[in-house]
Amino acid sequence: MSSSTILLPGRYCNSLTEYSRFVTREVMIGDLAMGGNNPIRIQSMTTTDTMDTMGTVEQSIRMIEAGCELVRITAPSIKEAQNLAEIKKQLRNRGYHTPLVADIHFTPNAAEVAARIVEKVRVNPGNYADKKKFDQIDYTDAEYQAELERIYNKFAPLVKVCKEYGTAMRIGTNHGSLSDRIMSRYGDTPQGMVESAMEFMRMCETLNYQNLVISMKSSNPQVMVQAYRLLVETMVAEGMNYPLHLGVTEAGDGEDGRIKSAVGIGTLLEDGLGDTVRVSLTEEPEAEAPVAIALVERYAARAKSQESRNKNQELAQGTPSPLERAGERSHNPYEYKKRETYEANAFIGGHMVPRVVVDLSRANLKDAAVLTDAGYIYSPILDKYNMAEQSVDFVYFGDELPSFNLPSNLKQLYNYPAWKKLTDKTLCHPVFTLQEFIEADDQSSALNLVRLKPADIDSDAFGSLPLSNSLIFVLETDALHGMADQRSFFFKMEELGLDIPVIVKRTYNFDTQDAELKAQNLQLYAGTDLGALLVDGFGDGIWIDAPQVETKVITSTAFGILQATRSRISKTEYISCPSCGRTLFDLMVTTQMIRSRTSHLKGLKIGIMGCIVNGPGEMADADYGYVGSGTDKITLYRGKEAVKKNISAANALDELIDIIREDGNWVEPVEA
Repeated sequence: MSSSTILLPGRYCNSLTEYSRFVTREVMIGDLAMGGNNPIRIQSMTTTDTMDTMGTVEQSIRMIEAGCELVRITAPSIKEAQNLAEIKKQLRNRGYHTPLVADIHFTPNAAEVAARIVEKVRVNPGNYADKKKFDQIDYTDAEYQAELERIYNKFAPLVKVCKEYGTAMRIGTNHGSLSDRIMSRYGDTPQGMVESAMEFMRMCETLNYQNLVISMKSSNPQVMVQAYRLLVETMVAEGMNYPLHLGVTEAGDGEDGRIKSAVGIGTLLEDGLGDTVRVSLTEEPEAEAPVAIALVERYAARAKSQESRNKNQELAQGTPSPLERAGERSHNPYEYKKRETYEANAFIGGHMVPRVVVDLSRANLKDAAVLTDAGYIYSPILDKYNMAEQSVDFVYFGDELPSFNLPSNLKQLYNYPAWKKLTDKTLCHPVFTLQEFIEADDQSSALNLVRLKPADIDSDAFGSLPLSNSLIFVLETDALHGMADQRSFFFKMEELGLDIPVIVKRTYNFDTQDAELKAQNLQLYAGTDLGALLVDGFGDGIWIDAPQVETKVITSTAFGILQATRSRISKTEYISCPSCGRTLFDLMVTTQMIRSRTSHLKGLKIGIMGCIVNGPGEMADADYGYVGSGTDKITLYRGKEAVKKNISAANALDELIDIIREDGNWVEPVEA
């Protein structure tokens, strides 16, 4: 490993407070260079039957033209592995030379065939020569070592083929498919994920094979982030620095899939980690590349702003700043812990869920219907409001005053000068600048929000702030690397011993006029910027300011980020795979069908898996599962237990609902 990639002890990235890409070993995948100082590569996976040669070729071409620099194809058996040669030939004949990746799970002999044909193979250490039957076995050290030797004997032939043919390999750990052996010793943990991969990486190093890429995927972004961080620290401690393939597995579709992917992938990109990205959506694979590109493009600009400085070398030889050390003391990146704050007005901070603020200061404040997009639906006939599942907690009116009656539980925010003029201040709270708050002759007895930027914490004005349990900070930034800028503020708060609740605010403006693209970019950018703080327990509320985006999109995005970070559950969660050549039914149609009948079951997690490979393992986090087990056959799960096997797809959803009903978790949907 190059000396330029030696990190300080206890570190998983170059810097906690500014952008700096972690430089990995360069790996060649055919003619494509990955890692090192190369661009972050974009990839996706086909969903066609691998034996459908022309269907796979056509889909691969659509993916390549959408921006994929690698195309992954499943090879579940030898016949599919052999057919990769024909697929590759047809692509080359049509002028496409994009490297191909064979996806292998249970079949070492298929991997050895594929490694002679394609530029890269992906193996899952949880089921490649290992096993998962959900058995709990207490291994002695000798038995554990014997199992490792057995796996080595199964795995070594593939490594030798890869060395002979110049084939790269991804060692891809999945949270849901850890082997019984790993689970028995390490449990269902990030540490278990890391050790699962490290075992195979050590074998490769023993065989002098280093053309490796590593991944740590999970459907839970929090677990995924922790696993990648721990992987980097573990790799570096053992003298390794392999490129990282980033992805949230089974992210789902639409808004949920994009936000969940942004929270997981974006958090790591913010810390300078990642050499290739695959966004796993339950959509056509060519829809994935533009999303991955949108996530990655932000960091190309940041790399230029840093003038490609190699902070690895600087940190290896130098001493981190006091702020970096403060972050290391207050921040455990490998486990979730919410920042401890006081609870203000029994509403925000403390053990309360993060609150959502929406800006309506630019809206038509003469019509009560304006609140519909904030989750409060007004009925003129009854003259009352009904709350939706996603109703915001604060509405910011700025200097404007609505001319209609407001819901009795909705807190209103006004700029301090406007608030002072209100005759009835019930549920109305002021938003101050830092200087206004210091000089104010009137304050709310309940909540006082003070807007500031991270740098303000070092100012004389901040030092003279009058403190009370009604004080809430609204943390803003205009820094290019805004997440790290805001994170540095939390580190300083910890150093100063301040337990004041913080609402994290980010503002977004977009160049495009395309409303759909603006909405997607908001989901990706806010999912990254706010999600990266929330997964580490920073933030008691979020405020997304996006003047060009509809309020309903902002509201939905905010709650989606809280859901993805497991900070606040407001809807049903779907863990659905992106489909592949193993899929036994139309995943997109089935997911929408299941969603249409279960989306009102707030807090439930439902796994929808196309085949048994991605079945009980990949949806290990789900309460219930719907898994393809054969042609027109579905197996239903309660947690990890298969409760109904090989039932007709025509009846499967009804039977799933019956199981949910039997468990007392079903509620009837409310008529609109």
